[in-house]
Amino acid sequence: MDSMERLREIVETSDRIVAFTGAGLSAESGIPTYRGAGGLWTKYDPNIYANIDHFLRDPTYYWNFFQEVRYPIISQAQPNPAHDALVELERRKLLKTVITQNIDGLHQMAGSQNVIELHGNTRRIGCMECGKEYSMDEVYGKLQDQLPPRCDCSGGLKPRVVFFGESLPFEALEGANDAVKDCDACLVVGSSLVVYPAAMLPVLASEKGARLAIINIDPTPLDHMAEVVINDSAGDVLHTVVKGGFE
Repeated sequence: MDSMERLREIVETSDRIVAFTGAGLSAESGIPTYRGAGGLWTKYDPNIYANIDHFLRDPTYYWNFFQEVRYPIISQAQPNPAHDALVELERRKLLKTVITQNIDGLHQMAGSQNVIELHGNTRRIGCMECGKEYSMDEVYGKLQDQLPPRCDCSGGLKPRVVFFGESLPFEALEGANDAVKDCDACLVVGSSLVVYPAAMLPVLASEKGARLAIINIDPTPLDHMAEVVINDSAGDVLHTVVKGGFE
């Protein structure tokens, strides 16, 4: 049995699947990773724009990055075939939960219903004073007149994401732990599995007896634990597995 057949067998014989997704999945929708090669994305240092201490001292660096890079890329991004395949698995009642490290909201845009966002969602931006929430479009509009942008109450704005130096949200981490403890298969999709504590979730799933499959362009530190490893495009692999298994 080759890797694709083994992956299809895992999917078709499981009914409590958890998908654990990372930046490689978003890259197939045109969203570079933090240190993606080339272009404007590398003009800004993630150790500065994504660092909470620096943001609180001087948010202008982040908002320049948002205005020049993040907003144009995220606002144009669309779900890819891997997102769509996960939606189909959920519709078939095989996939119970998507746990994502991504902050782009593409799983929800594709139609996934049960999504746990470990690192937040950059499409939501909140006031640090009154809590009022704004969309990316609204904040981009504010940036045309004011840098950094301010809430209507004059408070500072911050994207609803986990910056370097912040803890993962308790509810999200607790929900993710519960999901992987209960799953019978864990599909790692587009994650390098090097960012902790998130990368411990597939380990926990495996320790609880779930079958582990890893789909990622490059090898990961957990490949030795997986029943199947496929180093290829997540969109191509999942579309082929789901289409071939259910048509």
